[in-house]
Amino acid sequence: MNLMEFAEKLGVSDRIVSRWEGDGETASLRMVNQAALDTMLRNADKDAQGRFVGILAADDVPAFALIEPEGGETSSGDYVKHPGDGKLMALVPEGIFLAGENDEPVWVDAFHIDTFPTTNADYARFCAATRHRMPEHWETGRCPRDLYDHPVVHVTWKDAHAYATWAGKSLPTAEQWEKAARGTTGRMFPWGDQKTAAKCNVRETGVESTTSVSRYHSGVSPYGVYDMVGNVWEWLATPTRTGRYELRGSAFTSPLFRGIPAVPNDASDMMDDDDTGFRCAATPEQMLPRQR
Repeated sequence: MNLMEFAEKLGVSDRIVSRWEGDGETASLRMVNQAALDTMLRNADKDAQGRFVGILAADDVPAFALIEPEGGETSSGDYVKHPGDGKLMALVPEGIFLAGENDEPVWVDAFHIDTFPTTNADYARFCAATRHRMPEHWETGRCPRDLYDHPVVHVTWKDAHAYATWAGKSLPTAEQWEKAARGTTGRMFPWGDQKTAAKCNVRETGVESTTSVSRYHSGVSPYGVYDMVGNVWEWLATPTRTGRYELRGSAFTSPLFRGIPAVPNDASDMMDDDDTGFRCAATPEQMLPRQR
């Protein structure tokens, strides 16, 4: 369930659920709300109950061996949940990869990167916790329900940086992002060298809007990272000059060739558009639980 559906099941507003998440272990629930949660857990399937017990029993961040998308396809990866915003992140090991249009060898230290772009649901929790300004396409001050699992858009670089800081992460550097997208061997696209627009949400696909971040299972990178080409352009930490930062990945508004991960783009840090979002990265230190 997404946040809105979960709140409806409990008979509370989505803002209350966001507040509970923000309060973490210190959250104080009314007895009727706690009873509703207990009932939902009791009626959940065995797999959900097992995950719940596993999270409670874990001494550190719970690990996930793989993602299981619809249709029985799986994408292997070394995944963990980040202790800040709870998003699933993929490990990118240290080492050399072939970078840029000339495939120059570049060393990158180990890091984690968000498996999916930051969604509207993720951003809603951030806005609720910090009172940060909401994206302009949330016309009623809330994200439309059917966009909860779509990447957030209409965010400036400064908005993206603020979210990353709140979550205890960073925006990825150009080198981190490119390695997460291409792997180590210089492949042209996350899935290989084939120019296959059907593996992502770009202009040729014909969708003409954002899509769910987990839709394109066959387009994942060697590290199991989704949407590294298409759907939305992604802000990076790497500046090109004062007030401008790199973007990578292309979007539903752009042709496939613009999404080649080795090819950079840039924009003003004040630009917010309907095809631009972001994801975060984390160093090993940023993966440690925060001290309360």
